[in-house]
Amino acid sequence: MFIRDILGRTRPAVSFEIFPPKPETPLETIFDTIAALRKLSPDFISVTYGAGGSSRERTGEIASAVQNRWGLTSLAHLTCMGSAPSEIEGVMEKLEQEGVSNILALRGDPRPGEERADSPFRYAADLIRHVRKGHFRDFSIGAAAYPEGHPECASPEEDLRHLREKTDAGADFLITQLFFDNETFFRFMENVRAAGIAVPVLAGIMPVLNTRQIGRIVSLCGASIPPKFARIMSRYEHSPTALAEAGIAYATEQIIDLLSWGAEGIHLYTMNRPDVAERIMGSLSSVRDTLTGN
Repeated sequence: MFIRDILGRTRPAVSFEIFPPKPETPLETIFDTIAALRKLSPDFISVTYGAGGSSRERTGEIASAVQNRWGLTSLAHLTCMGSAPSEIEGVMEKLEQEGVSNILALRGDPRPGEERADSPFRYAADLIRHVRKGHFRDFSIGAAAYPEGHPECASPEEDLRHLREKTDAGADFLITQLFFDNETFFRFMENVRAAGIAVPVLAGIMPVLNTRQIGRIVSLCGASIPPKFARIMSRYEHSPTALAEAGIAYATEQIIDLLSWGAEGIHLYTMNRPDVAERIMGSLSSVRDTLTGN
């Protein structure tokens, strides 16, 4: 099923993100995770690449399993930096053959020793345009959005221009980078709609379970840490169990606030932890039922 159709009829949508196991780990290790997440009735499951942009083939295999073995809608990540058009088309053909009809179009990073100027696809919008003009135009395409601005953008205005380029090129929906301050997201959405971007936007939420995770998050995506969240991290940093509990509670509170505000969807970065997703979704069951009219 096309995600654009799901989002057209289901509000608020809830989706989960998983990533492939390490190359030396059997692929089957992810299957228990998918089976557990299926019980939580997500609207779709997103499958990333492995660490450092690796495991593209595994991404396709897992997305196929989500779709064909567990009967869930899958979203396969697809980066374009450093790829030739024929390589992109080969990946798309494999996904199409497996019945996977949704991709998240991303720029990605240059491969070692490669300059961005060497790539025929410099931005995600280039990938989206290429897909739309080819025989894969029936795919539903998502793109990334950055509530705090992309780290490489000089200004919020420039970031919005790039975002508009993605939707003008044919992106059906947007999934945001993770954030910890809902007010940042609310201001971002005001600017998105004022810029004439009308596609659905899913808010990306990651429950923080350990201090290592925080350092990695900040270094990779530049997400800011609001005072309330910083106090929680400081208070419980020496108690792993308490920190995990607090991180799950904070993410749950974020989601309740987002849904109350009217967010069109929640995209939960599960870190392949279905137990965490289960706890969060269990706390949201009545809230979600109220909003969907169940």
